[in-house]
Amino acid sequence: MQEKLHTGELYLPTDEELVAKQTACLELLYEFNQTRPSEQAKRQALLQKMFGKIGPNCYLEPPFHANFGGKHCYFGDHIYANFNLTVVDDTHIYVGDHTMFGPNVTLATAGHPILPELRKQNYQYNQAIHIGKNCWLGAGVIVLPGVSIGDNTVVGAGSVVTKDLPANVVAVGGPCRVLRQITEHDRKYYCQLPLTKVRGL
Repeated sequence: MQEKLHTGELYLPTDEELVAKQTACLELLYEFNQTRPSEQAKRQALLQKMFGKIGPNCYLEPPFHANFGGKHCYFGDHIYANFNLTVVDDTHIYVGDHTMFGPNVTLATAGHPILPELRKQNYQYNQAIHIGKNCWLGAGVIVLPGVSIGDNTVVGAGSVVTKDLPANVVAVGGPCRVLRQITEHDRKYYCQLPLTKVRGL
């Protein structure tokens, strides 16, 4: 069953050995969510234990929710997640450097069979999620199993991402669709605002 978590095959998440491993992960998650705002060092130490990999300068605002406590998550550097990031990390979730998540974002790798007989027996399958570098997923975005999102892409609040999105676009809606490319116009727009002396523009 452990191997089938990551192959896309049907498996039973109620397998006793699997549940025992999952419970150990959830104990660490519980501890993370009980930390005080002043306990930043403790939070960082727990994230290193919880995640498959997590880079420096990542900040996850509790509460954080995860089926395996982040064990199957691979986060880059400088990632920010607002309240209630939910990762259904029954298989791998990859997130690139400098990506941001608004409140109540859900990344769901798990699916259940459409066939009623199989679903009744609690069968499940998982497909990995890949999110590129420097993306921004707005409040309430839902990303479904098997989806990839390219670098620099912005996903509008409340969108339901059912299919892959390319790099360097703004995408919105349910189901989510590309609205437009990110272009030189965006650079000019922000350079004209009162905050113009921003590094990198």
